[in-house]
Amino acid sequence: MDIAQVPVAILAGGLASRLGSVASEIPKALVDVAGRPFIDHQLALLRRNGFRDVVLCVGHLGDQVEAYVGSGVAHGLTVRYSHDVPRLLGTGGALRRALPLLGEIFWVMYGDSYVDVDFAAALATFLPQRAAGCMTVLRNDDRWDRSNVRFEEGRLLEYDKKTPAPGMRHIDYGALLLRREAVERIPPDEPHDLADLLRVLVVEGRMIGYEASQRFYEIGSPDGLAAARAWLEGKRL
Repeated sequence: MDIAQVPVAILAGGLASRLGSVASEIPKALVDVAGRPFIDHQLALLRRNGFRDVVLCVGHLGDQVEAYVGSGVAHGLTVRYSHDVPRLLGTGGALRRALPLLGEIFWVMYGDSYVDVDFAAALATFLPQRAAGCMTVLRNDDRWDRSNVRFEEGRLLEYDKKTPAPGMRHIDYGALLLRREAVERIPPDEPHDLADLLRVLVVEGRMIGYEASQRFYEIGSPDGLAAARAWLEGKRL
């Protein structure tokens, strides 16, 4: 199995409450970053890495995203949609709703993050194992956000996004591999935070980790948006 055979779900349904007027009338996916809607940068990254099948999990103002991206043909991708309305279901609930569009193994990314990891190497690490999922992690030391992962000697030992513990020096990078069976544990059509499922899977020893080497960029906050704009503008030059 290679990258082209594994779909990727992008969780792009959340409210952009921290961005204020920047995203008061458009979803975060369409916020301008370096002269293009942010979703353009994400889809271009996926295409360069060999992906072909994308499922956009949309909610708040999701019709705008679908109208802009369409079938994905302009990006060299096949893009399908899972709508999380009128009741927003959170990251876990949205992913659970999208399961009919995904396979037995799939990637999960967030609609406000730009993560440039070696996707093929992570997939090759994950496939021979019996784990329910693989979390990409980055040595963070509280630099870009609060560290929330304890990853030592190649082992994923602890994850808690809500109440990080001392000794956590890594952070959830924002790209996951999951097996269908793991997401089926989420009750259908009920609000659920994906981070809660991941924490349980780590406690059960059913998640492995793969360490990324490049920092991530995110547009969920004004400071994050400014950093992402500066970096992606530099890449364009």
